Amino acid sequence: MDNPQDYLEPEESSTLKPADIPSDWLDMVDPCIRIMGHQVQTEIQAAMTYLAMGAHFAKDSVNRPGFSKFFFEAASEEREHAIKIIEYLLMRGQLTSDVGKLLKFPLKTPREEWSTAVAALSEALTVEAKVTSSIREIIKTCEAPKTSDFNDYHLVDYLTGDFLDEQYKGQRDLAGKISTLGKMMTTHGPLGEFLYDKKLLNNEV
Repeated sequence: MDNPQDYLEPEESSTLKPADIPSDWLDMVDPCIRIMGHQVQTEIQAAMTYLAMGAHFAKDSVNRPGFSKFFFEAASEEREHAIKIIEYLLMRGQLTSDVGKLLKFPLKTPREEWSTAVAALSEALTVEAKVTSSIREIIKTCEAPKTSDFNDYHLVDYLTGDFLDEQYKGQRDLAGKISTLGKMMTTHGPLGEFLYDKKLLNNEV
């Protein structure tokens, strides 16, 4: 009986070479590619900030499980945004090599403590406003890049529909939480933060 190994090619010739794929379909311009890569880093930095907030409120000396849960979930959302941007770039034929370069950047060390939950929510709103501004800058760049007359309608529509809508709703939600929590603390003092934390934990706000 024949040995199946007899039909295998020599090891030297068995390595598959990358296919010669036409490049006609690659239409993203360099300024747009670069700023999208920068957005991945912006989203990761935001995620790190929210991780620090979640860890702070989870400490036994703070013990605000509702706020901890809220910020850990926010960190997951920012991480998911970074993944979605990477997936989009891959769909457009980018990042076929050196993907790791996107993640090799100096992370700013986030704060480790916040005096009150209002202070943390206020910083979170500032972070979200920065992310929103960054996304709007991508839209401006990709609508009318300085080095080309190519208007990337698809990317602009994707960012406007998927990202900006979520950003604006998230900012409004944070502003509402800051307002409500501030009023509760004005009326009840530190007890107001405790009561609001319970509502967060039970998904009541």
